[in-house]
Amino acid sequence: MFKSLSTSLIARGILAVIIGIIALAWPSVTVLALVILFAIYAFIAAGMQAARAFSSAKAGPVFGHLLLGLADLAAGVIALAWPGPTALVLVLIVGVWAITAGLVEFSAAFAAGEPAGTRAVLILGGLVTVAFGVVLCARPGIGAVTLALLFGLFNLIAGTWMLVQGIELRRTGQPLHPASPAQPEKKAA
Repeated sequence: MFKSLSTSLIARGILAVIIGIIALAWPSVTVLALVILFAIYAFIAAGMQAARAFSSAKAGPVFGHLLLGLADLAAGVIALAWPGPTALVLVLIVGVWAITAGLVEFSAAFAAGEPAGTRAVLILGGLVTVAFGVVLCARPGIGAVTLALLFGLFNLIAGTWMLVQGIELRRTGQPLHPASPAQPEKKAA
């Protein structure tokens, strides 16, 4: 579709910036869009389960896949019928995930052989992630808006970076160099 990497980066950057602005301007619309995307995913999963059920040669897997397909279908219908409670449940899932990930990160800090700096970063990151998860679980209504705002902020930053990369690539013909220098290559003897 795009003839060059720079055009692709610029187009993706513009799209990400637009999505970021929309998410920041209308976080409730962003939350509703995420619920609709979840419903679409559930409907696709239901169709895939039905396809697997009818391609199975034995009765046991057919029943199981049909049952999973019906559960996916029900989840999609519920998401569209009650988007508010669905958004809250999705926020709670993200909150539980953040708590779990933070605890794993915190415990990874105490693995044998970690340098002090790495250990400190893992402890701090784990504590922040756990705190974020606790806040999401304690206040899922505000958490939904917060997630939409974080989504918007991420898209603004990523989109701006893609735009800068695409413009630089078009201007010089060379991509931007990474922030950290590459390891020097060892010469073969």
